[in-house]
Amino acid sequence: MLLDKLKESNYTVVLTGAGMSTESGLPDFRSSEGLWEKEDPSRIASTDALNRNIEKFFEFYRHRVLGLKDCKPHAGHEILAKWEKEGIIKSVITQNVDGFHREAGSRNVAELHGTLQKVHCHSCGKEYDNDKYVNEQYQCECGGKLRPSVVLFGEMLPEDALLMATEESEKADLFIVLGSSLTVTPANQFPLIAKQHGAYLAIVNMEPTELDIYADETIHGRKIGELLKELDEGFAARK
Repeated sequence: MLLDKLKESNYTVVLTGAGMSTESGLPDFRSSEGLWEKEDPSRIASTDALNRNIEKFFEFYRHRVLGLKDCKPHAGHEILAKWEKEGIIKSVITQNVDGFHREAGSRNVAELHGTLQKVHCHSCGKEYDNDKYVNEQYQCECGGKLRPSVVLFGEMLPEDALLMATEESEKADLFIVLGSSLTVTPANQFPLIAKQHGAYLAIVNMEPTELDIYADETIHGRKIGELLKELDEGFAARK
């Protein structure tokens, strides 16, 4: 069914969540085994920590950057990038901060929560590569503190990413969710926006989600990379 819809669609938009990242070997923050079970995010991944608990903040995010260096985009990321080049999909909305969609070659990406691939000065805004954190260099040339270019607890999501995600959801005639539990706002609103504008909604996630009742199609218990590979092969066979 999803393959048929993908073939028929003129405007397909994809939303990716933690399930996309975990297949690359990155930990899921919100699962029972996730990092937030071991650490209080408001204490170490927040604007307050940046101001009051800076050593712990640097330590935590250096650990995350180092973990990112040990992983890479998987086949699913690469297929989505290929599909974008071929015009099969128009854009990707992601809740993930690993930057793997862009690394795999996707260009039209709305990164709702920012990216760990960059750090920037909290004072002047100058951007640097995340190697600064690898090398334990946490200070900007201006003397300000370097922080990862992700949305911290206590911060608003980037307006440009939110605007792009909203506009793309409204345009979609096929909206595919890949690996999101759809429990986090506002990301879980985009499938509903797409549905309200007439899109066919497909939700692919290991476990059922609260939004499954609104979906036209649900796929559970499948690895995303394997499913996308099957769809890609099926798409090619029908050309």
